[in-house]
Amino acid sequence: MVERKLDVLRWIPAVLMMGAIFFFSSRTAGQIPYFGSLDFLLKKGGHAIGYGMLGLSYYYALPRTLSVRYRWIMAWMMAILFALSDEFHQSFVAGRTSTVRDVLIDSGGAGIALIFGAGYSSNSRSNTSS
Repeated sequence: MVERKLDVLRWIPAVLMMGAIFFFSSRTAGQIPYFGSLDFLLKKGGHAIGYGMLGLSYYYALPRTLSVRYRWIMAWMMAILFALSDEFHQSFVAGRTSTVRDVLIDSGGAGIALIFGAGYSSNSRSNTSS
């Protein structure tokens, strides 16, 4: 029973990341700051970093009984699905648009984070004692 409660708690980072992404996607165009010549880089970099964190939080939440590869694929696919739903949601926000480019950036950020981060996860099937 305790193990099951701990498994549910592992989803907290993913839920928090999804909430943060939804919050920022709900901002109208007038509520989003402009960063001058760095605007594109900072905003799209923020997309990649946010979805990288989301992908890793999904990986962390998925059952450790699954293979590392399966968890990696599932975490990445879940991040892509959330990116698609986020772009759909954003299409209803005043002054905002929905783009395939953002989904590609989001899924790329999640994939890169998973490539570099999933193997070092504390809940991977590594032989370390930590």
